[in-house]
Amino acid sequence: MAIKIFRRIFSLLAQGPAHERSCLHVAGALLLHTDASPRIASAIASRRSRTLRRAERPVARRPTGAGRAHRSGRAMSVDAMASPALAGRSIEVDFFRGLVLLTIVVDHIGASVLSRVTLHAFALCDAAEVFVFLGGFATASAFLSVSARHGAGAARRRFMRRAAQIYRAFLATSTLMLVVSAVLDHYGIDAPNMALDDISVLLASPLTVLVELLTFKRQPYLASVLPMYVLFALATPAIVPLARAKPWWLVFGSVLMWGCAPWLAAQLLDTESFRWSFNPFAWQLMFVFGVLMRCWPLHRDAATRAGGTAITAVALAVVLACAYYKLGSGLPLPEGEFKRHLAWPRVMNFAAFAWLMAELVRYGWIARLARAARPVVAVGQRGMLCFVAGAAISLTLDSVLHGMHGGARMMQLGAGLAADACALALMLSIARSDLLLQRLRRASAAAAAT
Repeated sequence: MAIKIFRRIFSLLAQGPAHERSCLHVAGALLLHTDASPRIASAIASRRSRTLRRAERPVARRPTGAGRAHRSGRAMSVDAMASPALAGRSIEVDFFRGLVLLTIVVDHIGASVLSRVTLHAFALCDAAEVFVFLGGFATASAFLSVSARHGAGAARRRFMRRAAQIYRAFLATSTLMLVVSAVLDHYGIDAPNMALDDISVLLASPLTVLVELLTFKRQPYLASVLPMYVLFALATPAIVPLARAKPWWLVFGSVLMWGCAPWLAAQLLDTESFRWSFNPFAWQLMFVFGVLMRCWPLHRDAATRAGGTAITAVALAVVLACAYYKLGSGLPLPEGEFKRHLAWPRVMNFAAFAWLMAELVRYGWIARLARAARPVVAVGQRGMLCFVAGAAISLTLDSVLHGMHGGARMMQLGAGLAADACALALMLSIARSDLLLQRLRRASAAAAAT
Protein backbone atom coordinates (compact mmCIF):
# COMPACT_ATOMS: atom_id res chain seq x y z
CA MET A 1 0.00 0.00 0.00
CA ALA A 2 2.79 2.38 0.93
CA ILE A 3 4.56 1.65 -2.35
CA LYS A 4 1.47 2.66 -4.32
CA ILE A 5 1.16 5.87 -2.33
CA PHE A 6 4.78 6.77 -2.97
CA ARG A 7 4.43 6.09 -6.69
CA ARG A 8 1.47 8.44 -6.73
CA ILE A 9 3.46 11.09 -4.90
CA PHE A 10 6.36 10.82 -7.35
CA SER A 11 4.02 11.05 -10.34
CA LEU A 12 2.53 14.27 -8.94
CA LEU A 13 5.98 15.67 -8.31
CA ALA A 14 6.89 15.07 -11.95
CA GLN A 15 4.01 17.31 -13.03
CA GLY A 16 5.79 20.39 -11.72
CA PRO A 17 6.46 22.54 -8.67
CA ALA A 18 2.79 23.47 -8.30
CA HIS A 19 2.04 19.99 -6.90
CA GLU A 20 5.10 19.63 -4.69
CA ARG A 21 3.86 21.27 -1.47
CA SER A 22 0.78 19.09 -1.11
CA CYS A 23 2.69 15.98 -2.10
CA LEU A 24 5.44 16.60 0.44
CA HIS A 25 2.90 17.19 3.20
CA VAL A 26 1.36 13.82 2.43
CA ALA A 27 4.78 12.22 2.31
CA GLY A 28 5.78 13.74 5.66
CA ALA A 29 2.64 12.49 7.31
CA LEU A 30 3.22 9.04 5.88
CA LEU A 31 6.80 8.95 7.09
CA LEU A 32 5.59 9.25 10.68
CA HIS A 33 3.87 5.88 10.33
CA THR A 34 6.59 3.88 8.59
CA ASP A 35 9.83 2.41 9.76
CA ALA A 36 11.50 3.05 6.40
CA SER A 37 11.37 6.80 6.81
CA PRO A 38 15.12 7.54 6.39
CA ARG A 39 15.44 5.70 3.07
CA ILE A 40 12.13 7.05 1.73
CA ALA A 41 12.87 10.59 2.88
CA SER A 42 16.15 10.46 1.00
CA ALA A 43 14.36 9.30 -2.17
CA ILE A 44 11.77 12.07 -1.87
CA ALA A 45 14.44 14.71 -1.33
CA SER A 46 16.42 13.49 -4.33
CA ARG A 47 13.35 13.48 -6.56
CA ARG A 48 12.33 16.95 -5.35
CA SER A 49 15.82 18.31 -6.08
CA ARG A 50 15.72 17.00 -9.68
CA THR A 51 12.23 18.44 -10.18
CA LEU A 52 13.26 21.90 -9.00
CA ARG A 53 16.32 21.89 -11.27
CA ARG A 54 14.12 21.09 -14.27
CA ALA A 55 11.66 23.84 -13.30
CA GLU A 56 14.41 26.45 -12.93
CA ARG A 57 16.11 25.53 -16.21
CA PRO A 58 15.40 28.20 -18.89
CA VAL A 59 13.30 27.02 -21.80
CA ALA A 60 15.11 27.29 -25.11
CA ARG A 61 12.77 29.06 -27.48
CA ARG A 62 13.18 28.70 -31.18
CA PRO A 63 13.77 32.11 -32.76
CA THR A 64 11.22 33.51 -35.16
CA GLY A 65 11.85 33.84 -38.88
CA ALA A 66 12.86 37.49 -38.48
CA GLY A 67 15.21 36.62 -35.62
CA ARG A 68 16.86 33.85 -37.58
CA ALA A 69 17.26 36.13 -40.55
CA HIS A 70 18.71 38.92 -38.41
CA ARG A 71 21.20 36.67 -36.67
CA SER A 72 22.38 34.80 -39.75
CA GLY A 73 21.13 35.84 -43.15
CA ARG A 74 23.59 33.60 -44.90
CA ALA A 75 22.74 30.51 -42.88
CA MET A 76 19.02 31.06 -43.33
CA SER A 77 19.42 31.50 -47.07
CA VAL A 78 21.38 28.30 -47.49
CA ASP A 79 19.10 26.26 -45.24
CA ALA A 80 15.93 27.60 -46.81
CA MET A 81 17.00 26.56 -50.27
CA ALA A 82 18.75 23.33 -49.37
CA SER A 83 16.99 21.54 -46.52
CA PRO A 84 15.29 18.42 -47.92
CA ALA A 85 12.46 18.44 -45.43
CA LEU A 86 11.76 22.16 -45.35
CA ALA A 87 8.12 22.73 -44.48
CA GLY A 88 7.89 26.45 -45.23
CA ARG A 89 8.42 28.52 -48.33
CA SER A 90 11.74 29.98 -49.41
CA ILE A 91 11.61 33.75 -49.59
CA GLU A 92 14.40 33.70 -52.19
CA VAL A 93 12.46 31.39 -54.50
CA ASP A 94 9.29 33.45 -54.13
CA PHE A 95 11.28 36.61 -54.83
CA PHE A 96 12.83 35.17 -57.99
CA ARG A 97 9.45 33.86 -59.15
CA GLY A 98 7.84 37.24 -58.60
CA LEU A 99 10.67 39.00 -60.41
CA VAL A 100 10.41 36.60 -63.34
CA LEU A 101 6.63 37.02 -63.61
CA LEU A 102 7.02 40.81 -63.67
CA THR A 103 9.78 40.44 -66.26
CA ILE A 104 7.60 38.25 -68.47
CA VAL A 105 4.89 40.91 -68.43
CA VAL A 106 7.17 43.78 -69.50
CA ASP A 107 9.08 41.59 -71.99
CA HIS A 108 5.84 41.03 -73.91
CA ILE A 109 5.07 44.75 -74.19
CA GLY A 110 6.75 45.94 -77.36
CA ALA A 111 7.03 49.57 -76.24
CA SER A 112 8.35 48.70 -72.78
CA VAL A 113 11.41 50.57 -71.54
CA LEU A 114 12.21 48.13 -68.75
CA SER A 115 12.37 45.24 -71.22
CA ARG A 116 15.54 46.82 -72.64
CA VAL A 117 17.42 45.91 -69.47
CA THR A 118 15.89 42.53 -68.60
CA LEU A 119 17.70 39.22 -69.03
CA HIS A 120 16.85 38.64 -72.70
CA ALA A 121 18.49 41.97 -73.62
CA PHE A 122 22.02 40.80 -72.77
CA ALA A 123 21.83 37.00 -72.61
CA LEU A 124 21.11 34.12 -74.97
CA CYS A 125 18.53 32.84 -72.47
CA ASP A 126 15.59 34.75 -71.05
CA ALA A 127 12.95 34.65 -68.32
CA ALA A 128 11.52 31.39 -69.69
CA GLU A 129 14.52 29.37 -68.49
CA VAL A 130 14.35 30.96 -65.05
CA PHE A 131 10.60 30.34 -64.89
CA VAL A 132 10.90 26.64 -65.71
CA PHE A 133 13.94 26.09 -63.48
CA LEU A 134 12.21 27.71 -60.51
CA GLY A 135 9.14 25.62 -61.29
CA GLY A 136 11.22 22.47 -60.91
CA PHE A 137 12.85 23.73 -57.73
CA ALA A 138 9.54 24.73 -56.12
CA THR A 139 7.87 21.51 -57.28
CA ALA A 140 10.53 19.35 -55.64
CA SER A 141 10.32 21.43 -52.47
CA ALA A 142 6.54 21.05 -52.26
CA PHE A 143 6.64 17.33 -53.06
CA LEU A 144 9.27 16.62 -50.40
CA SER A 145 7.43 18.73 -47.83
CA VAL A 146 4.09 16.99 -48.38
CA SER A 147 5.78 13.57 -48.41
CA ALA A 148 7.52 14.29 -45.11
CA ARG A 149 4.32 15.42 -43.40
CA HIS A 150 1.62 13.23 -44.97
CA GLY A 151 3.35 10.49 -46.94
CA ALA A 152 4.21 9.83 -50.58
CA GLY A 153 0.62 8.99 -51.49
CA ALA A 154 -0.58 12.41 -50.38
CA ALA A 155 2.20 14.05 -52.39
CA ARG A 156 1.21 12.14 -55.51
CA ARG A 157 -2.43 13.15 -55.09
CA ARG A 158 -1.37 16.74 -54.49
CA PHE A 159 0.38 16.91 -57.85
CA MET A 160 -2.45 15.25 -59.68
CA ARG A 161 -4.60 18.11 -58.38
CA ARG A 162 -1.84 20.54 -59.31
CA ALA A 163 -1.85 19.28 -62.89
CA ALA A 164 -5.61 19.88 -63.01
CA GLN A 165 -5.11 23.41 -61.67
CA ILE A 166 -2.54 24.21 -64.35
CA TYR A 167 -4.84 22.74 -66.99
CA ARG A 168 -7.65 25.04 -65.85
CA ALA A 169 -5.20 27.95 -65.84
CA PHE A 170 -4.33 27.15 -69.46
CA LEU A 171 -8.00 27.19 -70.43
CA ALA A 172 -8.52 30.46 -68.52
CA THR A 173 -5.49 32.10 -70.15
CA SER A 174 -6.56 30.92 -73.61
CA THR A 175 -10.05 32.30 -73.04
CA LEU A 176 -8.61 35.62 -71.88
CA MET A 177 -6.42 35.86 -74.97
CA LEU A 178 -9.44 35.31 -77.21
CA VAL A 179 -11.67 37.72 -75.30
CA VAL A 180 -9.06 40.49 -75.08
CA SER A 181 -8.25 40.12 -78.78
CA ALA A 182 -11.94 40.27 -79.70
CA VAL A 183 -12.52 43.39 -77.59
CA LEU A 184 -9.46 45.16 -78.99
CA ASP A 185 -10.45 44.24 -82.53
CA HIS A 186 -13.95 45.60 -81.88
CA TYR A 187 -12.42 49.00 -81.06
CA GLY A 188 -10.28 49.01 -84.19
CA ILE A 189 -6.97 48.05 -82.59
CA ASP A 190 -4.75 45.76 -84.64
CA ALA A 191 -1.49 44.20 -83.46
CA PRO A 192 0.49 41.12 -84.55
CA ASN A 193 0.17 39.31 -81.22
CA MET A 194 -3.62 39.40 -81.08
CA ALA A 195 -5.30 36.01 -81.49
CA LEU A 196 -7.34 37.05 -84.52
CA ASP A 197 -6.69 33.82 -86.42
CA ASP A 198 -7.96 31.80 -83.48
CA ILE A 199 -11.06 33.99 -83.30
CA SER A 200 -11.73 33.49 -87.02
CA VAL A 201 -11.55 29.71 -86.64
CA LEU A 202 -13.68 29.92 -83.50
CA LEU A 203 -16.43 31.80 -85.32
CA ALA A 204 -16.33 29.35 -88.22
CA SER A 205 -16.12 26.16 -86.16
CA PRO A 206 -16.57 26.60 -82.39
CA LEU A 207 -16.55 22.89 -81.61
CA THR A 208 -13.26 22.36 -83.45
CA VAL A 209 -11.54 25.13 -81.51
CA LEU A 210 -12.93 23.80 -78.23
CA VAL A 211 -11.61 20.29 -78.90
CA GLU A 212 -8.23 21.65 -80.00
CA LEU A 213 -7.93 23.75 -76.85
CA LEU A 214 -8.87 20.85 -74.61
CA THR A 215 -6.27 18.60 -76.27
CA PHE A 216 -3.47 21.22 -76.49
CA LYS A 217 -3.60 21.24 -80.28
CA ARG A 218 -4.30 24.97 -80.17
CA GLN A 219 -2.31 27.15 -77.80
CA PRO A 220 -3.05 30.88 -78.02
CA TYR A 221 -0.38 33.51 -77.50
CA LEU A 222 1.13 33.58 -73.97
CA ALA A 223 -0.73 30.42 -72.94
CA SER A 224 1.69 28.09 -74.71
CA VAL A 225 4.04 27.58 -71.76
CA LEU A 226 1.33 26.01 -69.57
CA PRO A 227 0.70 22.73 -71.46
CA MET A 228 4.22 21.50 -70.79
CA TYR A 229 3.74 22.45 -67.13
CA VAL A 230 0.76 20.11 -67.01
CA LEU A 231 3.00 17.31 -68.25
CA PHE A 232 5.70 18.20 -65.72
CA ALA A 233 3.20 18.14 -62.85
CA LEU A 234 1.95 14.71 -63.95
CA ALA A 235 5.54 13.43 -64.10
CA THR A 236 6.56 14.89 -60.73
CA PRO A 237 5.66 11.76 -58.66
CA ALA A 238 8.18 9.84 -60.77
CA ILE A 239 10.82 12.57 -61.20
CA VAL A 240 11.32 13.66 -57.58
CA PRO A 241 11.74 10.18 -56.00
CA LEU A 242 14.13 9.24 -58.81
CA ALA A 243 16.08 12.45 -58.21
CA ARG A 244 16.43 11.49 -54.55
CA ALA A 245 17.25 7.82 -55.05
CA LYS A 246 19.16 7.64 -58.35
CA PRO A 247 20.04 11.18 -59.52
CA TRP A 248 22.54 10.06 -62.16
CA TRP A 249 19.91 7.90 -63.84
CA LEU A 250 17.64 10.93 -63.97
CA VAL A 251 20.43 13.10 -65.40
CA PHE A 252 21.20 10.51 -68.08
CA GLY A 253 17.55 10.09 -69.09
CA SER A 254 16.89 13.83 -69.11
CA VAL A 255 19.94 14.65 -71.25
CA LEU A 256 19.11 11.80 -73.63
CA MET A 257 15.54 13.05 -74.03
CA TRP A 258 16.80 16.60 -74.56
CA GLY A 259 19.12 15.41 -77.31
CA CYS A 260 16.27 13.57 -79.04
CA ALA A 261 13.74 16.35 -78.42
CA PRO A 262 13.33 17.61 -82.01
CA TRP A 263 12.65 14.09 -83.28
CA LEU A 264 10.31 13.26 -80.38
CA ALA A 265 8.30 16.44 -80.91
CA ALA A 266 7.97 15.76 -84.62
CA GLN A 267 6.79 12.21 -83.99
CA LEU A 268 4.52 12.69 -80.97
CA LEU A 269 3.34 16.31 -80.76
CA ASP A 270 3.53 18.29 -83.97
CA THR A 271 0.93 18.17 -86.72
CA GLU A 272 0.85 19.65 -90.20
CA SER A 273 -1.01 22.72 -88.97
CA PHE A 274 0.35 23.17 -85.45
CA ARG A 275 3.60 22.89 -83.48
CA TRP A 276 4.15 23.41 -79.77
CA SER A 277 5.90 26.71 -79.03
CA PHE A 278 7.83 25.03 -76.19
CA ASN A 279 9.01 21.50 -76.87
CA PRO A 280 8.42 19.72 -73.53
CA PHE A 281 10.92 16.99 -74.41
CA ALA A 282 13.61 19.68 -74.51
CA TRP A 283 12.45 21.97 -71.72
CA GLN A 284 12.15 19.09 -69.25
CA LEU A 285 15.94 19.44 -68.95
CA MET A 286 15.51 22.82 -67.26
CA PHE A 287 12.73 21.49 -65.02
CA VAL A 288 14.81 18.46 -64.00
CA PHE A 289 17.76 20.77 -63.38
CA GLY A 290 15.62 22.67 -60.86
CA VAL A 291 14.45 19.44 -59.19
CA LEU A 292 18.03 18.18 -58.82
CA MET A 293 19.26 21.44 -57.37
CA ARG A 294 16.53 21.19 -54.73
CA CYS A 295 17.22 17.56 -53.87
CA TRP A 296 21.01 17.79 -54.09
CA PRO A 297 22.27 21.32 -53.32
CA LEU A 298 25.72 20.68 -54.79
CA HIS A 299 26.40 24.38 -55.27
CA ARG A 300 26.80 24.91 -51.53
CA ASP A 301 29.56 22.30 -51.28
CA ALA A 302 31.27 23.23 -54.54
CA ALA A 303 31.27 26.96 -53.80
CA THR A 304 32.95 26.53 -50.42
CA ARG A 305 35.77 24.32 -51.70
CA ALA A 306 39.04 25.41 -53.22
CA GLY A 307 37.70 25.43 -56.78
CA GLY A 308 34.62 27.50 -55.97
CA THR A 309 36.26 30.79 -56.90
CA ALA A 310 37.44 29.35 -60.21
CA ILE A 311 33.93 28.16 -61.05
CA THR A 312 32.56 31.61 -60.26
CA ALA A 313 35.17 33.17 -62.53
CA VAL A 314 34.26 30.80 -65.38
CA ALA A 315 30.55 31.51 -64.90
CA LEU A 316 31.18 35.24 -65.00
CA ALA A 317 33.26 34.84 -68.16
CA VAL A 318 30.47 32.87 -69.86
CA VAL A 319 27.87 35.51 -68.93
CA LEU A 320 30.10 38.32 -70.25
CA ALA A 321 30.90 36.40 -73.46
CA CYS A 322 27.21 35.80 -74.16
CA ALA A 323 26.46 39.45 -73.43
CA TYR A 324 29.14 40.51 -75.91
CA TYR A 325 27.74 38.16 -78.55
CA LYS A 326 24.27 39.57 -77.99
CA LEU A 327 25.19 43.25 -77.81
CA GLY A 328 28.45 43.87 -79.62
CA SER A 329 29.42 41.05 -81.97
CA GLY A 330 27.16 42.00 -84.86
CA LEU A 331 26.56 38.31 -85.54
CA PRO A 332 23.04 37.06 -86.30
CA LEU A 333 20.96 36.21 -83.26
CA PRO A 334 19.35 32.76 -83.33
CA GLU A 335 15.61 32.66 -82.65
CA GLY A 336 12.68 30.33 -83.26
CA GLU A 337 13.94 26.75 -83.08
CA PHE A 338 16.83 27.95 -80.93
CA LYS A 339 14.36 28.64 -78.13
CA ARG A 340 11.72 26.04 -78.97
CA HIS A 341 14.14 23.13 -78.58
CA LEU A 342 16.24 24.75 -75.81
CA ALA A 343 19.54 24.88 -77.71
CA TRP A 344 22.75 24.21 -75.78
CA PRO A 345 24.00 27.85 -75.82
CA ARG A 346 20.88 28.83 -73.90
CA VAL A 347 21.49 26.04 -71.38
CA MET A 348 25.13 27.05 -70.95
CA ASN A 349 24.28 30.74 -70.53
CA PHE A 350 21.56 29.96 -68.00
CA ALA A 351 23.79 27.59 -66.00
CA ALA A 352 26.43 30.30 -65.67
CA PHE A 353 23.84 32.89 -64.69
CA ALA A 354 22.25 30.49 -62.18
CA TRP A 355 25.62 29.86 -60.52
CA LEU A 356 26.15 33.59 -60.00
CA MET A 357 22.65 34.01 -58.57
CA ALA A 358 23.23 31.04 -56.26
CA GLU A 359 26.34 32.79 -54.95
CA LEU A 360 24.25 35.86 -54.12
CA VAL A 361 21.80 33.59 -52.32
CA ARG A 362 24.63 31.91 -50.40
CA TYR A 363 25.86 35.24 -49.08
CA GLY A 364 22.34 36.22 -48.00
CA TRP A 365 22.03 39.20 -50.35
CA ILE A 366 18.92 37.90 -52.10
CA ALA A 367 17.18 37.24 -48.78
CA ARG A 368 17.83 40.82 -47.66
CA LEU A 369 16.64 42.15 -51.00
CA ALA A 370 13.52 39.98 -50.84
CA ARG A 371 12.63 41.21 -47.36
CA ALA A 372 12.92 44.77 -48.66
CA ALA A 373 10.72 43.98 -51.69
CA ARG A 374 7.78 42.16 -50.13
CA PRO A 375 5.34 43.10 -52.95
CA VAL A 376 7.56 41.22 -55.43
CA VAL A 377 7.58 38.21 -53.08
CA ALA A 378 3.77 38.39 -52.97
CA VAL A 379 3.67 38.10 -56.77
CA GLY A 380 5.83 34.98 -56.55
CA GLN A 381 3.55 33.49 -53.92
CA ARG A 382 0.51 33.98 -56.16
CA GLY A 383 2.29 32.73 -59.27
CA MET A 384 -0.59 31.08 -61.11
CA LEU A 385 -3.02 33.95 -60.68
CA CYS A 386 -0.38 36.54 -61.58
CA PHE A 387 0.66 34.62 -64.69
CA VAL A 388 -2.91 34.49 -66.00
CA ALA A 389 -3.54 38.15 -65.18
CA GLY A 390 -0.15 39.19 -66.55
CA ALA A 391 -0.92 37.57 -69.90
CA ALA A 392 -4.03 39.73 -70.31
CA ILE A 393 -2.23 42.86 -69.09
CA SER A 394 0.73 42.51 -71.44
CA LEU A 395 -1.41 41.66 -74.48
CA THR A 396 -3.66 44.67 -73.85
CA LEU A 397 -0.84 47.18 -73.34
CA ASP A 398 1.26 45.78 -76.19
CA SER A 399 -1.66 45.98 -78.63
CA VAL A 400 -2.74 49.47 -77.56
CA LEU A 401 0.80 50.86 -77.91
CA HIS A 402 1.64 48.98 -81.11
CA GLY A 403 0.67 51.90 -83.35
CA MET A 404 3.04 54.32 -81.60
CA HIS A 405 6.27 52.90 -83.03
CA GLY A 406 6.34 55.58 -85.69
CA GLY A 407 5.88 58.49 -83.28
CA ALA A 408 8.45 60.83 -81.75
CA ARG A 409 11.16 59.20 -79.66
CA MET A 410 10.25 61.05 -76.47
CA MET A 411 6.60 60.11 -76.94
CA GLN A 412 7.58 56.45 -77.33
CA LEU A 413 9.76 56.65 -74.22
CA GLY A 414 7.00 58.24 -72.16
CA ALA A 415 4.40 55.77 -73.37
CA GLY A 416 6.73 52.86 -72.64
CA LEU A 417 7.43 54.04 -69.11
CA ALA A 418 3.72 54.61 -68.51
CA ALA A 419 2.96 51.09 -69.78
CA ASP A 420 5.63 49.61 -67.51
CA ALA A 421 4.31 51.48 -64.49
CA CYS A 422 0.73 50.46 -65.26
CA ALA A 423 1.64 46.79 -65.78
CA LEU A 424 3.74 46.53 -62.63
CA ALA A 425 1.18 48.38 -60.51
CA LEU A 426 -1.60 46.08 -61.70
CA MET A 427 0.45 42.95 -61.04
CA LEU A 428 1.45 44.05 -57.55
CA SER A 429 -2.12 45.07 -56.74
CA ILE A 430 -3.55 41.76 -57.92
CA ALA A 431 -1.08 39.77 -55.82
CA ARG A 432 -1.67 41.92 -52.76
CA SER A 433 -5.45 41.80 -53.11
CA ASP A 434 -5.49 38.02 -53.44
CA LEU A 435 -3.33 37.59 -50.34
CA LEU A 436 -5.66 39.88 -48.37
CA LEU A 437 -8.70 37.94 -49.58
CA GLN A 438 -7.08 34.69 -48.50
CA ARG A 439 -6.40 36.08 -45.03
CA LEU A 440 -9.97 37.30 -44.72
CA ARG A 441 -11.30 33.89 -45.74
CA ARG A 442 -9.07 32.17 -43.17
CA ALA A 443 -10.11 34.63 -40.47
CA SER A 444 -13.81 34.17 -41.22
CA ALA A 445 -13.39 30.38 -41.28
CA ALA A 446 -11.62 30.49 -37.91
CA ALA A 447 -14.35 32.73 -36.48
CA ALA A 448 -17.04 30.38 -37.76
CA ALA A 449 -15.24 27.40 -36.23
CA THR A 450 -15.19 29.05 -32.81
